[in-house]
Amino acid sequence: MPSVRLVNITKTFDGITAIQNLDLEIGEGEYLCVLGPTGSGKTTLLRLIAGIVKPDEGKIYIDGKLVNDVPPQERNTAYVPQDYALFPHLTVMENVAFGPTSRELSKAEAYGISTQMLEMTRLAWRAASFPNELSGGMQQRLALARGLASGAGLLLLDEPLGALDARLRVELRYKLKGLVKEKGFTAIHVTHDQEEAMVVGDRIAVLRHGQIQQVSIPSTVYNEPSSIFVANFVGAANFLEGFIAERNRLGSSVQLRNGLAVRIMETGYSIGERVVLAIREEMTRIVKNPRTKEEVNFFVGTVESASFLGNFTEYTILLKNGDTVKSKVPISSRTRGISLGDRVYVHLQPENIKTYLYPATGLYKELEAV
Repeated sequence: MPSVRLVNITKTFDGITAIQNLDLEIGEGEYLCVLGPTGSGKTTLLRLIAGIVKPDEGKIYIDGKLVNDVPPQERNTAYVPQDYALFPHLTVMENVAFGPTSRELSKAEAYGISTQMLEMTRLAWRAASFPNELSGGMQQRLALARGLASGAGLLLLDEPLGALDARLRVELRYKLKGLVKEKGFTAIHVTHDQEEAMVVGDRIAVLRHGQIQQVSIPSTVYNEPSSIFVANFVGAANFLEGFIAERNRLGSSVQLRNGLAVRIMETGYSIGERVVLAIREEMTRIVKNPRTKEEVNFFVGTVESASFLGNFTEYTILLKNGDTVKSKVPISSRTRGISLGDRVYVHLQPENIKTYLYPATGLYKELEAV
């Protein structure tokens, strides 16, 4: 169960910075998910740890040992790339057994381990096939099985479930994490799928432009996002622009456009400062006929659209001041009778609103995934 530590890592390619001044620690036996949009530097991060590329600056430690100049085959890592890198001349079983066999296990032991991995990834029935006889999803499962069977203490997984169909992807999430924990691996799992990261990660590291935006347990990343970008990338949220109009020891009043005022619990901003308010869609309540309007932050709006999302319906509501918010409502909720064009009340509870300083580059630039 090796630990990993990266200190001030920078890597550029042809003048483009892929990783910039990055510090990160992964504990022994930890399952870390690295979450970020395309082009954020996720794959480069794995390749640096694997030793496939070298950092321009900084130090990489595995199990406390500096490995900047240690070749990949001596790092006790198993790298599972997006392009699978399978051996085309070997069968499915031989591909998976390559790692155990190279560790000088007996053929029976190597094939026993390989059979277990193939059963987990639902490929045992194709053990005699060659990689070019498999679908893309099967090839990805084969690459995953080979990595798990390798015997390396550190697994580096680059979108390991990305090519699978939705049902199998969900099933393998749990099996993969369970096996990693059972076998005592340390795992770094790269993905752009926020739900996948939430399910399998002991912690999540959110990456953007080659820099770590936040590292924490999934519930903290979701409920206490450190920035507007994280709040937008991890989960669906509404964002409202305004400025601090009033402040006292109990909270503040934020003036939105066209005279709409929102009460928040934040007291750390000065009067006149521009801010951005964020509230999760599932915490944006809508009601047709509120029992009382004496609570704060009840706003009149009109339903512009409704999208069925299985267990939820997502409503888009145009507020009277011209701002638009979305509300994700369970289908079992009493809001089932709401239709397009209906007048509704939007309730934003102060304790559910996060406040951020207005970004220098503008709100929409900060929301961009790339």
